[in-house]
Amino acid sequence: MSLFIPLFALVLEENVFLTIGGTQAIDIILPALARSDANILLPRPGYPQYDSRASCCLLEVRHFDLLPERGWEVDLDSLESQADENTVAMVLINPSNPCGNVFTYQHLKRVAEIARKLGIFVISDEVYAHVTYGSNPFVPMGVFSSIVPVITIGSLSKRWLVPGWRTGWIATCDPHGIFQKTGVVKSIISYLEITTDPPTFLQAAIPEILGKTKDDFLSKNLNILRETANIFYDLCKEIPCLTCPHKPEGAMCVMVEINFSQIKDIVDDMDFCAKLAEEESVLLLPGVTVGLKNWLRISFAVDTSNLVEGLSRIKAFCLRYAKMP
Repeated sequence: MSLFIPLFALVLEENVFLTIGGTQAIDIILPALARSDANILLPRPGYPQYDSRASCCLLEVRHFDLLPERGWEVDLDSLESQADENTVAMVLINPSNPCGNVFTYQHLKRVAEIARKLGIFVISDEVYAHVTYGSNPFVPMGVFSSIVPVITIGSLSKRWLVPGWRTGWIATCDPHGIFQKTGVVKSIISYLEITTDPPTFLQAAIPEILGKTKDDFLSKNLNILRETANIFYDLCKEIPCLTCPHKPEGAMCVMVEINFSQIKDIVDDMDFCAKLAEEESVLLLPGVTVGLKNWLRISFAVDTSNLVEGLSRIKAFCLRYAKMP
């Protein structure tokens, strides 16, 4: 028997484990890997739940960089330099939250080859799978499981727009059976057995949702995101002191750099966001919270009129603090 997961074709039922959203999947996988002196490689910028959960289960966190000037590709040299004999895995988020990029097939294959060289496996966070609207199509990391074992995290909340349902999954893609041999699957099952499960009526709805959602529903959502991404990218160019190095191609957010040489009386990204909230009632996430100080994480998954108004307020704020020539 098999369950259709749109992340990578058909996956055997015994390799799929339902979770209460993607967050619980993280909360289960990381403790399953924890052991004395172990470390895990996380992207910078990245999703802060990984850092928080790793610290709770005594996994040492090491960060590899993503390169804004190269469309947020993995800095492969940085990745290799952080690994040692105690590294158990690396995390890759694709499409990326918070960067909004989508990795190419060629780049993902290179990451898989380096992970094999380092003797580690890949945790592929794909909760935004298929939420892409740029030139790069979504490629599931499981495609490269013959090169390196892959654990995929998936979720209904993003593509199907049901965040309150808290329904996700862990899927192992491991044709060589390495997860079974090393006890990773056994550890995941052990943690699942002492945690709660998604509500049964939501579990019953999953086959209908995955198999019968009409294409026009999904394409309509992508068209909306494509429009808001374009609006954001174009209007951001008009805001002094802010630079968006890469037009978003996937997910629902983007990273923007603050140029402090062009503004006064603001000391860092925290200060920027605090003043902006107080003076313009616009809430942005300081980049330091996702690992990149003096940047901003901005979501554009809002009504277009609200997006335009919000960017107008950010522009007014930046002009008010701009250094005079």
